[in-house]
Amino acid sequence: MSEKILISSDSTTDLSPELRAQYGVELMRMVVNLNEIDYVDGVDITPDDIYRNYEENRTLPKTSAPNLADCAEFFRKYVEQGYSIVHFTISAEMSSTYQNSVIAAQEFDNVHVVDTQNLSTGGGLLVLRAAELARRGMSAAMIAQECRRLAPCVDASFVIDSLEFLHKGGRCSAVAMLGANLMNFKPSIIVKGGKMTVGKKYRGKFEQVLLKYLADRIDNEDDIDKSHVFITHAGCDEAVVAACVSKLRTLGNFPNIHVTRAGCTVSSHCGRNTLGVLFIRKHPIG
Repeated sequence: MSEKILISSDSTTDLSPELRAQYGVELMRMVVNLNEIDYVDGVDITPDDIYRNYEENRTLPKTSAPNLADCAEFFRKYVEQGYSIVHFTISAEMSSTYQNSVIAAQEFDNVHVVDTQNLSTGGGLLVLRAAELARRGMSAAMIAQECRRLAPCVDASFVIDSLEFLHKGGRCSAVAMLGANLMNFKPSIIVKGGKMTVGKKYRGKFEQVLLKYLADRIDNEDDIDKSHVFITHAGCDEAVVAACVSKLRTLGNFPNIHVTRAGCTVSSHCGRNTLGVLFIRKHPIG
């Protein structure tokens, strides 16, 4: 009898409902606390709610990991249906989600937790790969092992139009914010080793900056696994997103360009005008 495998992730992987349905992915959703009220990420709160609240109250939410009981309950529901589970979490460097999931998984024999070492669709890329491997008949244990091997190969980065949300959330000094605003800098944020670091700093209008950024990131086309590429944004203008998709098509032959909207976690940290290109390289990123 073949192994029944369920692929799941926390809600930070930012996969669209259509992609989750296509690949049979289930979500363990984060909790978003806004104005002392807890909401379920993507169910009763959206990024646009966060932006609207910020405009009205100048306050940002706090996101929290599912606790041990929530993780165990999530796993138990599917284990009791006969599934082996491969579960993906946001980077262990960024959240306690991974630790809580690992501890909860110890109650079961067939739950494998993978630290994506990433956030947003950087983790989503690994989720899709896992679903494809499951369809090919690979065991849950081997899928988890392969995705752990691939985690350092994920190339994830974003460009931020304004440092306001990072500053408000305590992740950017007032001096840095003032300097960036005066110089019209648009910094890129790169995920490396499970942590976010500042990459190249661009200057100019946001749309033109994004086109330069895309050309920079697709710098070695031969080293890119072209099966899936994401353009993920936090509420950018549709025309800007469309221009980025067109630019990406000129930079290489990418059969599956997925455009996704970032969820509450990324949006609450980076703000509305944030956009990134994310893909898997053939070799670990140095």
